[in-house]
Amino acid sequence: MRKKLLFISDHGDPLAALGGEQAGGQNNYVKQLALALDQTGHQVDVVTHWADESKPFIESFGTRCRVIRIAAGKRGYVPKSDLYGMLPDFYAEMRDILNLSSYDIMHTHYWLSGLLGLNIVKDFGIPWVHTSHSLGIAKAQATGQREYERIQAERVIMEHADTIVATTKTERHLIQDFVKDPAPIKVIPIGVDKSFETKQLSSQRKSPYFAFAGRLESTKGIFTLIHAFRLLKEQNELPTSTKLVIAGGDADKVDPKNKTPLCPKLKKAVSGLEDQIQFLGARTQSQLAQLFNGATAVVVPSTYESFGMVAAEAQACGCPVIASAVGGLNDVVQHRETGLHFERENTVQLARAMKFLAANQEFAKLLGRKAASFARREFNWSTVAKKMDNIYEVIIRETEKIYAGD
Repeated sequence: MRKKLLFISDHGDPLAALGGEQAGGQNNYVKQLALALDQTGHQVDVVTHWADESKPFIESFGTRCRVIRIAAGKRGYVPKSDLYGMLPDFYAEMRDILNLSSYDIMHTHYWLSGLLGLNIVKDFGIPWVHTSHSLGIAKAQATGQREYERIQAERVIMEHADTIVATTKTERHLIQDFVKDPAPIKVIPIGVDKSFETKQLSSQRKSPYFAFAGRLESTKGIFTLIHAFRLLKEQNELPTSTKLVIAGGDADKVDPKNKTPLCPKLKKAVSGLEDQIQFLGARTQSQLAQLFNGATAVVVPSTYESFGMVAAEAQACGCPVIASAVGGLNDVVQHRETGLHFERENTVQLARAMKFLAANQEFAKLLGRKAASFARREFNWSTVAKKMDNIYEVIIRETEKIYAGD
């Protein structure tokens, strides 16, 4: 049956340019899942904060998808840490703007959206699916930063949702250890856009390079990567022409015209390597695919990661991935099959992995071929949408039985 679906992605606008401060894997997941469900005939409304004042209140995408932007008292960028205090205004505005009882099912993304979901279920009884995208307990284990308010909220959300969707088996196990009596947990991996596929590269030989894509912050491991690259260069362990190419970063952090960093911490990190490390700024999916297709390897050195969208996208391009052995990256990247793992924040291990693939091009190409095959099989949005729709269907029918008194 065709459904009217409500997605809530409080801090993740699906149409925001990827690579910005709050525009990463979650934004892309919400967009791609909505488009894939659209292809099956469903209508999807995505409610998000009005973070970009230049964007319209309502913006259509796909055939039956819309982004609906909520100001909640403040249009313009608001850090995730400040959005929590805006949730009451956010919910009040949602109730004024939308006929919430008209939706067949609700899918919330991240804990802030889950708190909105709790209110909507209480007032309207809509069937509810929740995806965390990242977990406070995982962040605490990785960084030592324990956000008590968030962790408690996540427990309540995962006890009260009708179904939790985890993106990896590792995430499911973490939730089961973290929550005493969670809702049923289904594991459905993330898909990758069709832009990410192996393409025939030009026969003209170019300089070798390693690639990184993501937010330019410590939790994404950007400084670990730069330090590893510096170590290799200082010890002459890489061919002289090898570069590090970094995609992502807002306008206040990167000058894409000159391919240089702007923020002091990054400038200090790359000092002396300015000619060998390039900063591209935010990139479109097609531009990222082009970057991944030509790389020796894509490096994903995150300190924690519930899934690791960049790792899946790079593998779909036939590029091996060097990833930290944390969270979902343990599932998304198959060690010595589709890429290599290294211990989180271990600069020496990362440098060794980069050196190994640079020196063993045939093995790197073999990993790349296996990575492309693995990605086609595991990370397909059409398959993801069908599995998700089956979950929606079951929950809707169970809810109807409850209200019918069965």
